[in-house]
Amino acid sequence: MSTRRDFVRRMGLSLAATAAASADLAALPPSAPLDGSEKLLVPNPYHPTPAPVGVDRLPLTWYKATCQRLRLAAKARGVDAILLQTDPNLVYFSGCFRGSGERTTWALLMVDEPDTLYWYAPSIDRDLIASWWSTENHSYFCYPHAEGGFPNRGENRRGNRVDLWAWVLTHLADRGLSTKTIGLDRELTPSSQHTFSRILPQARQVDISDLCLAMRMIRTPEEIALIQRAYRYFDKIHAFARDYILEHGTNATDYQVGQALSSYGINLMMRDVQRDGKPHSAVGIEVTGNYVRAGVATAYPHPNQFFHTKLQRGQPVYVNCDILLGGFGGEGYRNYIITPSTPAHDRMWQVVAETVQIMVEETKPGAVCSEIAQKVHAHQIKAGMQDFIYHRPGHGQGTNFEGHQPPFLALGDDTVVQEGMTFSVEPGLYDAQRGIGINPSDRLLVQPNRGVLLSSIPFTKEWSYLTL
Repeated sequence: MSTRRDFVRRMGLSLAATAAASADLAALPPSAPLDGSEKLLVPNPYHPTPAPVGVDRLPLTWYKATCQRLRLAAKARGVDAILLQTDPNLVYFSGCFRGSGERTTWALLMVDEPDTLYWYAPSIDRDLIASWWSTENHSYFCYPHAEGGFPNRGENRRGNRVDLWAWVLTHLADRGLSTKTIGLDRELTPSSQHTFSRILPQARQVDISDLCLAMRMIRTPEEIALIQRAYRYFDKIHAFARDYILEHGTNATDYQVGQALSSYGINLMMRDVQRDGKPHSAVGIEVTGNYVRAGVATAYPHPNQFFHTKLQRGQPVYVNCDILLGGFGGEGYRNYIITPSTPAHDRMWQVVAETVQIMVEETKPGAVCSEIAQKVHAHQIKAGMQDFIYHRPGHGQGTNFEGHQPPFLALGDDTVVQEGMTFSVEPGLYDAQRGIGINPSDRLLVQPNRGVLLSSIPFTKEWSYLTL
């Protein structure tokens, strides 16, 4: 029986060969014996139970219950209706995966209507909205929208550009909200405030963005289960990438490593995802490998060059991957040193490994974000690494394609850590002069008495130091 290492060994370096072989490798049954780098993975007894195969996204019932929690919180502030506009909130609360771009979309929640959702959206998304959760959908044609310009209805008029903010507020007035309190998920600009006062002079608007953010920051058990399942894929993807480097070594470029892990990861995940090609299945899916880089490029936290460098002995390799399943997942980065290493690289690796452990031990309920960051930076400075510190040790992990969100493990954030929060773990160090950088990342879940990293990928020299 072929093993995973056999497939990696036979895998060529061309993109076509990589795609074909990675699909075959991903198709191996989950019960296949562990071999290669997968043998080094370290299961954690504190890991939550992952969502089972078949649960590839949160169900509509979860989104309706979440909207009801938001309604109750907003009603306690005297709000009569909630108007959502920002994409993170639109997707998080409605469950309809779509992006607005310049075509602004709004969703209205009436606080005393527990099961309704009213949309004000461009025609381009009408099928997505109508086939998911929509009590009513009022649409404009496209952006910029011309008054009466609905070619999709046979009305082909031009000119008279519509102010879409005024358009949606007029709809709110027609719905009887002229004298009510409306909760908005954003702070209005002066011009938007002027339009609001003109269209709804007797209405009151309240910024409830903090309520929305607070709910997105604390993960429910259903969210955590999907995140944990995504990180089970991470474990296999990083084991694959490590084996790929060991097998192909200096014949491969960082670009090829990234393309191979992305192809393998997508095939691995989509083996399990149930889908019919229609909207609302296989949503929020992503496996990226375009930020894998080797050599001097690892020494910059935000490099701006294209990564296409041959792997070399004595050089670092940074394997970056982001993964999403049903909009949930996060970051999973690991750094490698292709031996022989240098004392400077060894020392930097050790300090980063120590600060990862500090973050795991310190990030628990009741801790203060800024104090955790201060302890990490104190250890870095004590180790003589101050010249190599470029950024905070971690950030809150967003949902869907948001990425970063509060709170931040940073000196300027005094947020108290709560159970259910999740953070990136990336106490990176960068030495541009020597051309080395180390910035691993994982997702740290705050449990009742501890923090736990959600991957099973070890922070050990056995994993990180590769001899070709």
